[in-house]
Amino acid sequence: SILDIGTGTGLIALMLAQRSDAQLIDALEIEENAYEQSVENFEKSDWGDRLFCYHAAFDEFVEEMQEEEKYDLIISNPPFYSEDYKTGNENRDQARFAEALPLTELIEGASLLLSEKGHFDLIIPFSEESNALEIARKLSLFPNRVTRVKGTESSSIKRSLISFGFDNLEPQIKELTLEISRHNYTEEFKALVKDFYLKL
Repeated sequence: SILDIGTGTGLIALMLAQRSDAQLIDALEIEENAYEQSVENFEKSDWGDRLFCYHAAFDEFVEEMQEEEKYDLIISNPPFYSEDYKTGNENRDQARFAEALPLTELIEGASLLLSEKGHFDLIIPFSEESNALEIARKLSLFPNRVTRVKGTESSSIKRSLISFGFDNLEPQIKELTLEISRHNYTEEFKALVKDFYLKL
């Protein structure tokens, strides 16, 4: 079973449905328009019978579900954590801000919903990586894989993709570069997304 926290319009949940044989893929979205869009997208997809979207705040969802459901994979591409991203659009800002879902609350909640051998995969700005690792460590969640993502070979690291689990293993750490030059994608990135794009 899979949980996508802050699914937006449901894109990641749909990609997971396409790639996995999980019988249950739950998604969670608090913003009403995005929730309605994700429900519509799920219903139109080939995997609608396996996908379900909840319209709720994460803390309510955790309280409701922690006794009855443990997930084998939890994924979240959560709010951005910097004032630099303020847009003036309240809905968009809510999707991008820590006030909507603080990192501590997100990791704590995920630890309560994760199965014993499950993985919690988190996509965050690189600037938040050490903070996320420290919060997780206190909850006995350990990084099994860390992928640091940058736009080009010469650019700085922008994102961290961290896969946490309850087993304290030596983490695999690697870098992923997206482009050689503008719209000229690296072979590694192309291999990663080939199932989802018609042309790259």
